[in-house]
Amino acid sequence: MVTVLIAGGGTGGHVFPMVAVGDAVRAAAPDARVVYVGTARGIEVRVMGERGDSLELLNVLPLRGGGLSGFVRGAARAGRVLPEARRLVERLDARVVLSLGGYAGGPVSLAARSLGVPVAILEPNSVLGLSNRLLSPLVDRAYVAFPEATRALRPSSVRLFGVPLRRAFARAPYAPREGRLSLLVLGGSQGALALNDILPRAIAQTAQGLERGVDLDVVHQTGRDREAAVRSLYAELGLADRARVVPFIDDVAEALAAADVVIARAGASTLAELCAVGRPSILIPYPFAADDHQMKNAQSVERASAAVAIAQADATEARLAGEIARLAAAPALRALMADAAAALATPDAAARVAADLLELARAPRHRALRFPLGGRAARADEAPRRAAMRGAAPPGAALGQEEAG
Repeated sequence: MVTVLIAGGGTGGHVFPMVAVGDAVRAAAPDARVVYVGTARGIEVRVMGERGDSLELLNVLPLRGGGLSGFVRGAARAGRVLPEARRLVERLDARVVLSLGGYAGGPVSLAARSLGVPVAILEPNSVLGLSNRLLSPLVDRAYVAFPEATRALRPSSVRLFGVPLRRAFARAPYAPREGRLSLLVLGGSQGALALNDILPRAIAQTAQGLERGVDLDVVHQTGRDREAAVRSLYAELGLADRARVVPFIDDVAEALAAADVVIARAGASTLAELCAVGRPSILIPYPFAADDHQMKNAQSVERASAAVAIAQADATEARLAGEIARLAAAPALRALMADAAAALATPDAAARVAADLLELARAPRHRALRFPLGGRAARADEAPRRAAMRGAAPPGAALGQEEAG
């Protein structure tokens, strides 16, 4: 039996590609064992728990978001957890490790490489994340979705496969309907305060200017514990009967297929899902994403004529209302944008990544590398890990004040 470790987590942008690859590995090799590695801080605890997946937790801190002191604390914690990560790789007899970045990806990948286990990274964004950038000299494979991400990678390691998605995300023919416009607002798995505040107002302004007889409806994902305020705002604006406000959408593929226009952040998974289904979009990138990668993601899709990209600083009520009204009045343009989005889709990404991972898993191991993984202070037993699982922080608690991206 081949064991594949998939490490990462935190936000939906990491967790759902992890799940997609894991499912594809099991589909390609039913006897393979897939084990995920994350932290108690991310949504992987909920997602993998609901699915019944095997999830191991490491007590790792983020490297970014806390300034220099936060980076130092995160790097020190990662160093202390390396022995535990190494014991984990040995205990599970992992044959290959895939890292999607996030808190857990770095320690598990370094531990695996120290044991000679092949390591791969998956970078769904147009800019390499910090963890993947640091690991890139050591990896056998680098699976990427944007050509821009290949610049910092060893050419022989690169595989331009796209973003792995769950099977539910498939092309849904786009047929603009006369007299009807359905908007879908997505703020990422953690929601987005800025979108929650400005979009109800922009949509209300749009509704006032639409031609008589045009039926407008909205589905708005707000993020956890934020739906009450957003629902109240829609009611205050006279849109209570037109807006369905929910904290989280479980079946995003179905919601995308039902939408005429999607208004969203520009995380790589969100864009991949939009393209897989084939829908026009207005993208408002999260301005504090590392290295401004969401803006670069959005601009890449905009260049393909599949979306309109608007910086959050420019996303005023009037600007958004104008863009929504423009698309509402141009069904032919929306259809062209939908086709352009679908042309960017990579529906076989998960299967291609899985097949390549299994090939790596069956290859001979590398020579082990010597890292300073020992030390009495670094030892950790299973009790803290189980305690972390029981006392898991709310999803996204350490991912930023507004959202995880």
